[in-house]
Amino acid sequence: MGGRLKVEVGVFDQWVLRAQASVEQSLERWVPADAPAELGEAMRYAVLGGGKRLRPLLVLATCEVVRGDLNAALRAACAVELIHAYSLVHDDMPCMDDDVLRRGKPTLHVEYGEAQAMLAGDAMQALAFEVLTPDDGGIAPGLQARLCGLLARSAGHAGMAGGQAIDLASVGLSLNEQALRDMHRRKTGVLLQASVLMGAACGEPDPRAWQALSEYGAAIGLAFQVVDDILDVTQDSAVLGKTAGKDQDANKPTYVSVLGLERARRYAVELRDQAHAALQASGLTHADLLHVLADKVVERDN
Repeated sequence: MGGRLKVEVGVFDQWVLRAQASVEQSLERWVPADAPAELGEAMRYAVLGGGKRLRPLLVLATCEVVRGDLNAALRAACAVELIHAYSLVHDDMPCMDDDVLRRGKPTLHVEYGEAQAMLAGDAMQALAFEVLTPDDGGIAPGLQARLCGLLARSAGHAGMAGGQAIDLASVGLSLNEQALRDMHRRKTGVLLQASVLMGAACGEPDPRAWQALSEYGAAIGLAFQVVDDILDVTQDSAVLGKTAGKDQDANKPTYVSVLGLERARRYAVELRDQAHAALQASGLTHADLLHVLADKVVERDN
């Protein structure tokens, strides 16, 4: 890690455990078990008790870096995880990627049926914005609006939905690197970037810091997908918690198919280095958590 970091591994791991526990407890409280006709059970099956919680960790870490409102950041962290969970539910359905394994257990449509899975995804998307707009005065209206805007733009036609549309339209096609980058930036990268910016919005970073955090988020967002493409061909399903080799079997363009495995690995490291450089140019102090998270994105094995 080149001497960039002051935070010890054990300290970072303890912070992650505390942050994950806080997010899990909040989701447990906010995702309703009593929604009608087993809808609540399906929502909770999709979002509770699994996943790395990377997006919430990015929200919370960035908020700490800018010394922002941690109450607002916790709501933002849960909202972005709800959007992420809804997107996985819809992506896994037969009309999309048609997958049967997610986070080491049957996908939601396998467990609850396609119609219930579609409704659960819809309900989680709506709940994300409900979580961001409490009526108890705990988050100022202006901040509520800013957080909702950041999240909505990352999830819609310019972000996840647009990226998934490109992904589905690209099956069997030969994309160049620029087109592949645009697809992955939208499908995966923009929501990770939004996670960083939502954490930043909970404080008051200056324009220089905001731009640097945006660049950091963009770099690790794309790096995450590059590593995903690598893991899809180098790990098995038991490690990944989802079906390995599925992109290759479906003849989808990936960074491995376009660049080759070794070039894809080098590109992931380049993106990690870009993320570190952005933080170093930000003028922000005590950004160690974000440095370590950038390393973890690239070094992960699932």
